[in-house]
Amino acid sequence: MRFSRLYAPTLRDAPADADLVSIKLLVRGGFVRKVAAGIYSFLPLGLRVLKKIEEIVRQEMNAIGSQEILMPIIQPAELWHETGRWDDYGPEMMRMQDRHERFFTLGPTHEEIITHLLRNELKSYKQLPVSLYQIAMKYRDEIRPRFGLMRSREFLMKDAYSFHDSWTSLDETYRQFYGAYSRILERIGLEFLVVEADSGAIGGNESHEFNVLADYGESTLLYCDCGYAASDEKAEYLFKEESQERPISELQLVPTPNSRTVDEVAECLSVTPKEIVKSLIYKGRKGYYMALIRGNEEFNESKLKASLEDQTLVMATPQEVMDLLGVPIGFVGPIGLNKNITIIADKTIKGLKKAVCGALKEGYHYHGVLPGRDFEINSWHDLKMVTEGDPCPKCGIPMKSVKGIEVGHIFKLGTKYSEKMNGYVTDDQGNSIHYIMG
Repeated sequence: MRFSRLYAPTLRDAPADADLVSIKLLVRGGFVRKVAAGIYSFLPLGLRVLKKIEEIVRQEMNAIGSQEILMPIIQPAELWHETGRWDDYGPEMMRMQDRHERFFTLGPTHEEIITHLLRNELKSYKQLPVSLYQIAMKYRDEIRPRFGLMRSREFLMKDAYSFHDSWTSLDETYRQFYGAYSRILERIGLEFLVVEADSGAIGGNESHEFNVLADYGESTLLYCDCGYAASDEKAEYLFKEESQERPISELQLVPTPNSRTVDEVAECLSVTPKEIVKSLIYKGRKGYYMALIRGNEEFNESKLKASLEDQTLVMATPQEVMDLLGVPIGFVGPIGLNKNITIIADKTIKGLKKAVCGALKEGYHYHGVLPGRDFEINSWHDLKMVTEGDPCPKCGIPMKSVKGIEVGHIFKLGTKYSEKMNGYVTDDQGNSIHYIMG
């Protein structure tokens, strides 16, 4: 085609709502056009680039023996109810009803569809392992679409699924996909970092994210020269129990008027934020939880969900806290708490001997708090958001951080979906077993 016939409308100025250089250049250069928030049309030049990337992905998938299929975008709610993810997935899932009032979703992912497809076809271990992939549109109702194509409501994704009769077989396929993803990014010419990651609503007991390094990336990645690397949602650290030197003291109820935040309470009582126990109320499938963490630490909600194995957990609203406990959020604490609320704590508060916490009474806090003496903790967890400078869990050296954009994710799903959706094969002994997925 002659260049004079190419449809590539350019713009002198970037749109006012374009927030990154990348989307500004794509729009000005005639590669894409915005239709609505998080929704874009690809023009001829943009589609050519997309097809080139798609072909690289397809070549690497085919090279490891994965076979291409195409699954429907519209998925019946019944399949998602089988796994329990219809409720777990949250508002990001686009839901709809047809004229017969049956519920469907515009697929944000395809674990249910692929498991349903193969449970009707797989019969014997001799058919395994098998790996299938598709390159298709996905839909997620992002609360705030931004960064152009990086955080959109509609996007093209390659998703692959593998089926096995043993964990050894899954491990081998996992390594193959790890290598294939690395080669894809290398061929495109991107600098990337692979990190241990939280599996989230997808599930599974092991996963790795492939992140392209970028200053404007949404992901914070922690890494160490020893080779350890993880997303901040997953990152662990070398914990050393820290004990306050101050002697144990009597519990005191002290007035803290107009002091609701950690900093305000610290100033009012002349203590440091690390001496304050921050109390957060969450609600999930099994009821309400109070999560405790030191006032100077950032709380990691992903770790809470993983620890309690409940992806439906959400922080209670101020009104819900008021209805539940009868006090504003700033004065919530574990002493004298309703027994129906489970108390879980970050392990950093173990060493506190003279802590401060809310008194469940507006305008008051307790001082001289000793965990275990003044209140019982149901379970201890790592709930802290690891940050740059925290000691590496493997070698103890302070970790570094960098920003990245997640462009790939591999999971070991195990039997999460085959168990819930009754996916079986017969093994070499003639026994029915749930197939293992990746």
